[in-house]
Amino acid sequence: MSETPEIVFPRLSREQLLWIAGSLLLAGWLVWLLAPVLTPFLISALLAYMADPLVSRLERWMRRDVAVGMVFLLVTGLLVVTLLLVIPVLVRETADLFSRLPTYLEQLQDRFQPILEEQLGWQFDRETFDATRLRELLEENFANIAAAGQATWTYISESGGRFIIWVTGLFLVPLVTFYLMRDWHRLLDILRDLLPRNIEPTVVGLVRDCDEALGGFLRGQLLVMLSLGTIYALGLWLVGLNNGIAIGMIAGLVSFVPYLGAITGVLLAGVTAVIQNFEFWFLFWVAMVFTVGQLIESFLLTPNLVGDRIGMHPVLVVFTVLAGGQLFGFIGVLLALPVAAAGTVLVRFFYRGYKKSRIYAESSA
Repeated sequence: MSETPEIVFPRLSREQLLWIAGSLLLAGWLVWLLAPVLTPFLISALLAYMADPLVSRLERWMRRDVAVGMVFLLVTGLLVVTLLLVIPVLVRETADLFSRLPTYLEQLQDRFQPILEEQLGWQFDRETFDATRLRELLEENFANIAAAGQATWTYISESGGRFIIWVTGLFLVPLVTFYLMRDWHRLLDILRDLLPRNIEPTVVGLVRDCDEALGGFLRGQLLVMLSLGTIYALGLWLVGLNNGIAIGMIAGLVSFVPYLGAITGVLLAGVTAVIQNFEFWFLFWVAMVFTVGQLIESFLLTPNLVGDRIGMHPVLVVFTVLAGGQLFGFIGVLLALPVAAAGTVLVRFFYRGYKKSRIYAESSA
């Protein structure tokens, strides 16, 4: 099997540098200016990108528009089933879990504080270590979150322009997604044809590497998260843990940071299990659910679905998510890791170019 040729820096003229810089500035300015109306188009582009490999495989046996229709109907059916059956259960379970957490913490303090004070001689100040007060704070925060959500919905619904954009987006996303799925490769060919000929091979190579990194995250990591959430939720439900479905899905969905999902799940499930049934075998089976889940992830899911295509350090993952949220809010959190996965390709490319440049190799003599 032949190796992929190394991507090298092209020689750029001053006119080309000005053209590239001007194009990037214009694109950035348009994105900033049109940000409120671009959201449904970005979501559609993301969905079309994720569905393209399946459409391309089906295209081997049928016309592309037929393949697009089949994939579109399949995805739509899955979304409808998820919205009607899965989401209500998760919302109910999660709300019930968070409503019980303050009580769990209070019961945990009442159960273990006397043991720690008697056996280890530790003394706890009730005024500074008071689970009842913590319960009140959590309940107040949950009430504030609910009030904020209601206020947000009221603001959106009462603001005519924003409400129209929101409703229009609901109808635009499936329509635009369908057309992008159908014409995906045609659009890529048009963009490729617009590139100056001497930089076209370099850009195509970078896009190919970015596609591999993005595919590794968007398709592979998403499947890992959903698979782990399903394994945890099903296992905890079979064990009989209260709110096991919500705890399992929460643990699976935050597993994009290595070990964070398992740690979060163990903490939530451990507190719930101790309060619900403080028996060895019950705690043992709860622990086994997460042990089996981690083994399946390490030896089956991650190697086959993700591999080493992302190559991001866990600390960088956490920083990227926090930075995305700080800069662009919730949308930034969603797009932070895909953008960073592609960004690592560009960073490696420019790093290799820097190591080969005269700036790096210039001697001081």
